[in-house]
Parts: sequence; structure tokens; C-alpha cells
Amino acid sequence: MEKGSEVITDAFRSYAKLNDEFVHQVIDHAESYAKGHVHTNGLENFWSLLKRGIKGTYVSVEPFHLFRYLDEQAFRFNERKDNDAGRFVKAVAGFIGKRLKYAKLIAAEGGDGPCPATAG
Repeated sequence: MEKGSEVITDAFRSYAKLNDEFVHQVIDHAESYAKGHVHTNGLENFWSLLKRGIKGTYVSVEPFHLFRYLDEQAFRFNERKDNDAGRFVKAVAGFIGKRLKYAKLIAAEGGDGPCPATAG
């Protein structure tokens, strides 16, 4: 995210430091859930769908693959208004010319590190 970008959060105090580098808009849920374009509804919807996917569809998610599940859910969420054919074309266009070796997929030697099933 670039410096000066608009960031919208709830009133959690840890976000106060965002004021230093970003245009920080805050929605205090004790007062309201939306003020014009300032709300966290989209993000809360995304997290709800992600949690439902992890608990219901994927069932068992290994921590070293979590970023992949997040990427997939972000793609699904961002393309939710497109139809199945459109999402398919965009997905295929995203992996043409790319390669994922099995060793990297399972984080085995020669991949991202030692295989968790055989480590330690």
C-alpha cells in the first residue's frame, strides 16, 4: 500500500499509528456501522467467507499454505460479480507460464524448506 492511501478501520486503538502515513478513516462501531463510504462491511464480509471456506470447504489448512488459501479467497471475493466463465479465464491467465514444483508445494527439501511431516 502506498503512503497517502486511504485506510478505513474500526476504532481499535492499535490502528492509530496509521495516521502517520495514510489517510486514516475510522468507524466506531459503538456509534454506528457506516458513515458514507467509511465502513468495514466489505472486509468483514471477506473474513466471514474466508472462515466459512476454511471450516466448511477446506476443513484442514496447514499454516505453511495459508497464504495460498488467502490468495484464492481474495480472488474469489474480488471477482464475485463476474460469471463462472469470466473467473475461469482470469484464473487461467494468471497461471499460464508459471510452474509450481511438488517439492515447493509440500515445502519439502528443494522447495520452501524441510517437509513438516518429516521434520523434527
